Amino acid sequence: MPENIFDRIAKTKVMIVGDVMIDSYMWGTVTRISPEAPVPVVSVTKREKRLGGAANVALNIQAMGSTPIICSVMGNDDSSKDFLQIMYKYGMDRRGIVTSDNRMTTVKSRVIGNNMHIVRVDEESTNPLSTLEEDQLLDRITRTIKAMAIDAIIFQDYDKGNITPRIIEEVSAMARRKGILTTVDPKHRNFSSFRDVSLFKPNLKELREGLNIEIDDSSDEAMVRDLSKATIALCQQQQIDIALVTLSSRGMFACDMRGGEPATALIPACAHAVADVSGAGDTVISIITLALAAGMPLLDAVRCANIAGGLVCQQVGVVPIDREKLINQMAMASNE
Repeated sequence: MPENIFDRIAKTKVMIVGDVMIDSYMWGTVTRISPEAPVPVVSVTKREKRLGGAANVALNIQAMGSTPIICSVMGNDDSSKDFLQIMYKYGMDRRGIVTSDNRMTTVKSRVIGNNMHIVRVDEESTNPLSTLEEDQLLDRITRTIKAMAIDAIIFQDYDKGNITPRIIEEVSAMARRKGILTTVDPKHRNFSSFRDVSLFKPNLKELREGLNIEIDDSSDEAMVRDLSKATIALCQQQQIDIALVTLSSRGMFACDMRGGEPATALIPACAHAVADVSGAGDTVISIITLALAAGMPLLDAVRCANIAGGLVCQQVGVVPIDREKLINQMAMASNE
């Protein structure tokens, strides 16, 4: 791997199109069970609000020294004001944010006691964007692509309504005309709408549901056999260059169609102590996109994303990748 690959990554500009949200945390200690119900009582010692969803992808992009541009529609409410204020604190470009009186800003509130995730409360609306909201979002995206040299576009779908078939079709068409790398972190509702994209990254559950198929994961051999058939069919049906299936503790499976003949590989997971898997998928799509945009070979890019996902799982809560730790881990892996 070239030594300057991370320098090239730092020069990359990435647009993130999708569902943004606030990750709200209440941290505290647990010393007793409630007399009202068999639940722990958390004595809150700290509250915190973080950028979440597609915005956590942006944080991962920024943590690598790269430039993220978030394009999303959120509510015109107090939570959106909090969101924009946090963006301002991080020095993020806000030109792609649209606020609407007809939507609410998604907030996921987590209660953590004694460093254990106890409960999550979601406030959200999942209705698809209206035609007017689509028009406004597409206008922001178009203007941004004209104004900036965008290297990659990530579709980050959390099924909250920002990703619609029209948004997918028109943004993908813009990207193709400009030769911009496109990567997708899908959900079930729009699974089959993504066509002619560079990389498509479902997890195993999303692949099963999206294709309505069974995958035998009783052994690596059986799983690889079924995944090969499924991902090749997926890529052929939807004109996808690379399918990358995340398999949790079993690693990732890659199917590369760019050479004419399908090339498939199972890349084992990195051994890490897991504290919290929240946000790991955001980190994986961020790092694989940056790595490919910077010219890293696919298997090296997958290993890099694999390591990054393992690193963020070592911490409680949704947190972005630590760039120096990732560089050090990649160097260690290269020497093994």
